[in-house]
Amino acid sequence: MTESSKSSASPFSFTPYVEVEGEEYMNEPQLKHFETILKNWKAQLMHEVDRTVHHMQDDAANFPDPNDRATQESEFSLELRTRDRERKLIKKIDDALKEIESGDYGYCESCGIEIGIRRLEARPTATLCIDCKTLDEIREKQMG
Repeated sequence: MTESSKSSASPFSFTPYVEVEGEEYMNEPQLKHFETILKNWKAQLMHEVDRTVHHMQDDAANFPDPNDRATQESEFSLELRTRDRERKLIKKIDDALKEIESGDYGYCESCGIEIGIRRLEARPTATLCIDCKTLDEIREKQMG
């Protein structure tokens, strides 16, 4: 696994949120916790985008050997595909940040129940609770 693919696999390291007994779900400290996770993750991804741009500008060369050229084009293509996936992820992060602002973050968009702190820490851009996500995956598998 390359360094750049590791960086997009999950958000920055963070201290898991410690729930206080009886506290309201998605209260101000919880929302701040997830906002910090999402903003740090987005900053990390944006840094990777900048790094890619500089790498491609700096390393672009017109190799006389066709094999060298092909290798470079293949590397650039792989890097661009990775960045495209990360671009889609940045959009999901932006959507999650908007949900935090609107007060909808942390609730399943399908059934409306709480997604859960631990699930959101594992996947901060989750929009479905685990049950709805499981049903969604079963339907997807059945459809082909």
